[in-house]
Amino acid sequence: MVKKNLSTVRKNAAIMLAVNKTQLHPQGVQPVIEHTEIEEQLHDTAHIDYDRVSIQSNASVAALYEEALVYERGSAITSTGAIATSSGSKTGRSPRDKRIVDEPASSDQIWWGPVNKKISPEVWLINRERAIDYLNTRSRIYVFDGFAGWDPRYRIKVRVVCARAYHCLFMRTMLIRPTQEELAEYGKPDFTIYNAGAFPANRYTTGMTSSTSVAINFADMEMVILGTEYAGEMKKSVFTLMFYLMATKHKHLTLHSSANEGEKGDVSLFFGLSGTGKTTLSADPHRSLIGDDEHVWTDTGVFNVEGGCYAKCIGLTEEKEPEIYRAIKFGSVLENVVFDSTTRVVDYEDISLTENTRCAYPLEYIPNAKIPSLGGHPKNIILLTCDARGVLPPVSKLDTATVQYHFITGYTSKTPGTEEGITEPISTFSACFAQPFLPMHPMVYADMLANKLKTHGTDAWLVNTGWVGRGAVQGGSRCPLKYTRAILDAIHSGALSKAAYVNFPVFNLAIPKACPGVPDKLLDPSRMWEGSAASFHDEIKQLAGLFDENFQKYSDQVTEEVRRAGPKL
Repeated sequence: MVKKNLSTVRKNAAIMLAVNKTQLHPQGVQPVIEHTEIEEQLHDTAHIDYDRVSIQSNASVAALYEEALVYERGSAITSTGAIATSSGSKTGRSPRDKRIVDEPASSDQIWWGPVNKKISPEVWLINRERAIDYLNTRSRIYVFDGFAGWDPRYRIKVRVVCARAYHCLFMRTMLIRPTQEELAEYGKPDFTIYNAGAFPANRYTTGMTSSTSVAINFADMEMVILGTEYAGEMKKSVFTLMFYLMATKHKHLTLHSSANEGEKGDVSLFFGLSGTGKTTLSADPHRSLIGDDEHVWTDTGVFNVEGGCYAKCIGLTEEKEPEIYRAIKFGSVLENVVFDSTTRVVDYEDISLTENTRCAYPLEYIPNAKIPSLGGHPKNIILLTCDARGVLPPVSKLDTATVQYHFITGYTSKTPGTEEGITEPISTFSACFAQPFLPMHPMVYADMLANKLKTHGTDAWLVNTGWVGRGAVQGGSRCPLKYTRAILDAIHSGALSKAAYVNFPVFNLAIPKACPGVPDKLLDPSRMWEGSAASFHDEIKQLAGLFDENFQKYSDQVTEEVRRAGPKL
């Protein structure tokens, strides 16, 4: 930051001390300006015009607040000190616009198809140039240098280059923030993000299907964003990078999971897509938080990829989620929330802008966060699902075959706001609970997980945080958070491992007869169902059919034991 300030001073001084002024040319000639290392690197690698564009590098939180408040419409300081921001027309990810450059070094490893669309190196260069041209039209751009990964053996140096202070502050929050000593030794980044999200892609360029493009080049180790200002695209693209690099370079397993640790060092991993409760459930006052969303399981244990948390805010209250609620303070970034113009108090029930209201906050804002964010090998893995049909049990114990089956299946219901265009719950299957972020085939990761479970004797559970009594469409309600937390407490204490189990038909899941702090009736969806027995049976048969149909595309690559672990119609 000192270098940045000196650079700014030098530029201002150069303007004042211009030489060779004449009446015809009163501006004169500017003397040579000394540039910082970051400015030189951006000029050399991306032709950023450092003599015209003010490059704000590694600015403080306070400075980025000021920049956002002055230059970005929709920015305001809320009553708790957090800054409220607007992501514009895009308020969720755009998975249909994710692209990976088809180049020789990685092409044979990529899982090409609907998840990973090909983009040619030539089109990549067009989009990259378009993004850099846009950045060069700005009077100021922002740069942040951070790390992905808490384990020093595997951390990646990530540089973010963007046109909005909001985007820089967001990634300053979500990446691991270097110390001043680490910044001095930072050097060149391993991976660079060019975010020109306010500028659209050219829809008539080969391979473009809309004005949005989120593209990664594994050979050049760069990412380019056009046509979306939703900050979550940067976070999840770093995640995709980790899925690729950790598997191909180190044979380690990247996971879409949160993680926490008990007093005795017992680690639990929570798998799940957006809206299943990973962030909420991992923020447990009785356990240390390792991380809320992205982890890597190595030969020594697990480490968090991020330096921050990214929580959904819809319906947030201090009573339900005190740790998250209290983390929303100075340095936190609120996205697309509605606040009172006079008091600046945020209304977390107001979804006028989107249902996908979010907050990014530093990991250390959670009082019991574990820093450095590393842990041992997991004792429990918990597959979270949000069943909008209301027919899956709140908790089931999984054996080796069933955990592989449900990990590959990755069933949940997309909830409103997690993606653009989702306005009501939709049943979906996302392999490894991370399909939108997987660069390689799901079986690569499923095989790695099976080996980890076998090696370390980890217990596995399926926990449903979705609807009970009736489906979402029929007017049911989600399982109360206090009961889900009681189930997790029983898992961590070992009580559920010792419980008596019965078979839940069709899905052939082992469900407990009783769980401390949870009504017995709630544990069996058929007993909670408010309709007829026939309607429950029809609903569960429909869901089982969807499971079976989805699993067909993987059935020729798994063992017979795993195939038999699915539902039986």
